[in-house]
Amino acid sequence: MTGVVVGAAIIRAGRVLAQQRSFPSECAGRWEFPGGRVEPGESERAAVVRECHEELGVAVSPGRLIGGDLPLANGMVLRVYTASLDDPASEPAAVEHRAVRWVAASELDELPWLDADLALLPDLRALLS
Repeated sequence: MTGVVVGAAIIRAGRVLAQQRSFPSECAGRWEFPGGRVEPGESERAAVVRECHEELGVAVSPGRLIGGDLPLANGMVLRVYTASLDDPASEPAAVEHRAVRWVAASELDELPWLDADLALLPDLRALLS
């Protein structure tokens, strides 16, 4: 079975949350959606919840899958789910990353995204419009 990495497109007030990588060096400065590997015995949705708590310090509720399976260089696939903050007033923090920011549809093309996340921008643009 192919390993799965999940991502969360956290949407609030017509914007999506992005986080800026600080490492490894080949990814530093590029932007991505929060997420990580699905652990053995863990559902994809549970992994979204866990990763958002670890990386951002917030609780989320995963929604629907957007885009398809996005192949990653390591042979795994990325699956990204929409998500909402359980507490809309909570502010995600850059716990494991350089920075976080809320991005409007009109700003999506301004950021240097990781390649896999870049493939999702058309779907996100439609969701945010």
